[in-house]
Amino acid sequence: MSDRAGVVLRRLLASDIPAAVQLSEQAGWNQTAEDWRMLTDLAPEGCLAIEVDGELAATTTLISYGRSLAWIGMVLTKLSFRGRGFARCLLTQALKQADEMRIETVKLDATDQGRPLYEKIGFRFEQAVERWARPGTRHASTSALPLGEPPVEDWSVADHRAFGADRSDLLQRLVQRTQLPLFIGSSYLLTRPGRQARYLGPSVCDEPATGRALMERVLQIAGPQDCSWDLLPRNSNAAAIAQDFAFTPTRYLHRMVRGKDLPAKEEMIYAIAGFELG
Repeated sequence: MSDRAGVVLRRLLASDIPAAVQLSEQAGWNQTAEDWRMLTDLAPEGCLAIEVDGELAATTTLISYGRSLAWIGMVLTKLSFRGRGFARCLLTQALKQADEMRIETVKLDATDQGRPLYEKIGFRFEQAVERWARPGTRHASTSALPLGEPPVEDWSVADHRAFGADRSDLLQRLVQRTQLPLFIGSSYLLTRPGRQARYLGPSVCDEPATGRALMERVLQIAGPQDCSWDLLPRNSNAAAIAQDFAFTPTRYLHRMVRGKDLPAKEEMIYAIAGFELG
């Protein structure tokens, strides 16, 4: 991007992470520096930035899960630079990358404000996404669940079946960041620290009772921490469990898709990995 002097479109670098954290903080988002670092490590070519006179002005990330699916996230513009078309420019570049990689499907989770822009560049609505939250509280539990890492093929295959694409690289990184990853057979629940609240997800489960048991256990571990949980309301069992554990919906987003339809098995998805990850 070179419509005026001092404006540069480039890769988002590790050295940009402090400034990127400031952008997500300005938007009121929950990501930490480690979340940004994970994105730049997983998709160094897909993390894009616009710099204006040496200042980070806008970001967008594109992470691919094989050739079948890529995910767009972290579409952020600093308040003082809004209205200059930076988000659209970065999105256009990200989609160009996806097309060059022959990605069949691109998805993202959009706010009400962002949805019209995405529709203009070829995205269509797929389903709703909701953020549920609850303040920290001690939660008594008698659950005794096995902790530790199971055979990789069990839960990663189940995740692929539910999500619709292979995101095993992402999952392994999230396992490393989870204090106590929880597993029951091929069902799992991972968590990670957030700037405002502990993030609960992703989670894929074979039945509602397993999803409830995993969430009960993780809430016992979380103790007095505030918790944030993003779910697909098509999974009514996940929403019912969230309500039973005193979570309330706080944000409503739109999952959007470009290219081929790639349906997920929502009945197995009890928590997504994040708006920027799917």
